[in-house]
Amino acid sequence: MTQTLLQMHAIAPDNYVAFTFFVGTMAMMAACVFFFFEMSNLDKKWRTSILVSGLITFIAAVHYYYMRGYHLETGESPIFFRYVDWILTVPLMCVEFYLITKKAGAKIGLLWKLIFASVVMLVTGYIGEAIYGQETQSWFWGLLSGIAYFYIVYLVWFGEVAKLANNAGAAVKQAVRTLGWFVLVGWAIYPVGYIAGTAGGFFGVPMFQGLSMDIVYNIGDAINKIGFGLVIYALAQSDKSTTQNA
Repeated sequence: MTQTLLQMHAIAPDNYVAFTFFVGTMAMMAACVFFFFEMSNLDKKWRTSILVSGLITFIAAVHYYYMRGYHLETGESPIFFRYVDWILTVPLMCVEFYLITKKAGAKIGLLWKLIFASVVMLVTGYIGEAIYGQETQSWFWGLLSGIAYFYIVYLVWFGEVAKLANNAGAAVKQAVRTLGWFVLVGWAIYPVGYIAGTAGGFFGVPMFQGLSMDIVYNIGDAINKIGFGLVIYALAQSDKSTTQNA
C-alpha cells in the first residue's frame, strides 16, 4: 500500500505540470520562511507589510502542495483549489498597496476598492473557467474579469495609489512603480492562462492552443507572489538604510 501511494505521488519525467507544482511549493515555502524570519530585522512600520507577504506565500505553499497531489491523482487541473488560493492571496497583494501608502494618507476606502476589484476579477474568472470553460461564453466572463483587472491597473498607475505614492517619498514611489509593473506585466500572465484553458477564451486565439494553463499559472504565481514580497522587503531595507544614514 505504501509503495502504491509513493507511485501515485511520484512525478513522471514528462509531467511538467506536476513539476511546476512541486517547484512552486518549495519556492513559496522558502519565501514564506524568509519573510517571517526577516520581520524582526526591519522597522516596525514595515513589519505588517512583510507579515502579509509571508502570509501570501504561506497560503500559496499549502495550496500548491494540495494542487500537486490533486493533479497527480486525477490528472486534471485543480481549478477550484487554484481559485481558493487566489481569493485569499490576491486581495492580500492588493492590501500591500494600501499599507505602503498609508503613511501618505491612504484611506480605508482605497483598500476596499482594491479588494472589491480583485474579488470581482477572481469570481468572474472562476465562473468563466469552472462553469463555462468548455463553452464559447467563457470569453464574456473573461472580459468582465479583465475589466476589473484594468481598474486595478488604473488605480496603481494613474489613480489614488499613484497619487499617494508621489507624495510618500522616493523609496515608496519606486516600490509602488515596481509593484505596478508586476500588476501590469506579471498579472497579465493570468489572462494568457485563461485563454489557454477555456474553449472560447477570447475567441480561441490559435497561438495559445496546446499551451498548459497550469504551467502558465504556476510560473505567474511564483513571479508575482514572491516578487511582491521581495519588493516590499527591498523598500523596508532601503528605508532602514536611509534612516541610519540620516
